[in-house]
Amino acid sequence: QVQLVESGGGLVQPGGSLRLSCVVSGRIFRLYAMAWYRQAPGNQRELVATITSRGTTTYSDSVKGRFTISRDNAKNTVYLQMNSLKFEDTAVYYCNSPGNYWGEGTLVTVSL
Repeated sequence: QVQLVESGGGLVQPGGSLRLSCVVSGRIFRLYAMAWYRQAPGNQRELVATITSRGTTTYSDSVKGRFTISRDNAKNTVYLQMNSLKFEDTAVYYCNSPGNYWGEGTLVTVSL
């Protein structure tokens, strides 16, 4: 059974930073690409960043230069380092693995 568990969300002021983590179990983590999505209230879920099994990364235009996706295969974990956070980054962030596997999400709130 594949499970994804996110953590690291919280309340942060504009300009601040957070690091999200997603621990994957139930599959050989190093073989799979991973992705982070987010969904703001009233909006559709959108792709934020991806990382291939070999470490190649892509980013949405809205986060490019501010967010960094990375992985630690020894820990079965994918990370999302978020810097220079903006109000519009407020959303529930979800970890995704191929085969339509999702975590339950972690809430990031950017507010004064």
